[in-house]
Amino acid sequence: MADEQQPKKAGALGDLVKAESMIQLALVLPIGCVLGWLIGHALDEHFHLGDVCGIIGIVMGAIGGFIQIFRTAQKYLKGK
Repeated sequence: MADEQQPKKAGALGDLVKAESMIQLALVLPIGCVLGWLIGHALDEHFHLGDVCGIIGIVMGAIGGFIQIFRTAQKYLKGK
């Protein structure tokens, strides 16, 4: 009976991995946008373009974040 009450280690570890992936999903979009903006801002400063590269960097970071979110969601929807 004692064995039945204890959670399986593999199941608990699997739940931790899923939780880590969900935290990663929550962070990937804002981090992508901030990194894109920082790179774009640096390019703007270097080439004196105003805010064009910063805006493009934010959009590219958001696109990259969404791609990562969709890939991770597909992985968990397939059951891997």
